[in-house]
Amino acid sequence: EEEKKVEEEEEEEGWHQLYPGHIPTSPLQKVLLAAGSAVMALYDPYRHDMVAVLGETTGCLALPNLRDKMKHHPEGYRILQERPRIRLSTLDMSRLRGLPDGSLGREYVRFLEDNKVSPDTRMPPKFVDDEELAYVIQRYREVHDLMHTLLGMPTNMLGEVVVKWFEAVQTGLPMCVLGAALGPVRLSARKLQVLATELVPWAIRSGLNASCVLNVYYEERWEQPVESLREELGIFPPP
Repeated sequence: EEEKKVEEEEEEEGWHQLYPGHIPTSPLQKVLLAAGSAVMALYDPYRHDMVAVLGETTGCLALPNLRDKMKHHPEGYRILQERPRIRLSTLDMSRLRGLPDGSLGREYVRFLEDNKVSPDTRMPPKFVDDEELAYVIQRYREVHDLMHTLLGMPTNMLGEVVVKWFEAVQTGLPMCVLGAALGPVRLSARKLQVLATELVPWAIRSGLNASCVLNVYYEERWEQPVESLREELGIFPPP
């Protein structure tokens, strides 16, 4: 009865929860959330929760564009229909560890273990007011570590900035653009030089040249060599 009451109140106010965890927000609330999360994310780029909020509150143009790219691609369309998730509960880690060196699955697990990261730390979406677009940003988050694997980049600040440049060009998400542009401020002069002369030009060229990385059903590609998938997508070999 209590739940019914809440639902009725929500309907009267003109909003309701579109998916588990969804928090409906007005345009003004989104602007305030975006501003606050941007400040916090710049202060501490490792505050993944703030980076996530920023992505959701500023992605109103980029997310529909990404969804359309997926809808018009056979593999991307199937992903939208079947809604696969990359979580420890859906991954057969021992099988992936047993794959040959150089395969996507083996290198992905190696990346997770070497950098002590887990796909389960990705935040579920809360502020996207469309259930399908919420899945698109969820998918983007869950394939982020696969981008590191494909691009051969570690999770340190230099690696994150390079991946953000690639993702910014690929997705057009303002959060990626902001991270790509402002992430380097914390790097040393030597790293900045390598970034500016080699890594960023390569990431931008690869991002522009590659087909949409959300259109790959990675769960069906674990056995594929990383180099072959790079070639298929149009990512140039890392410098």
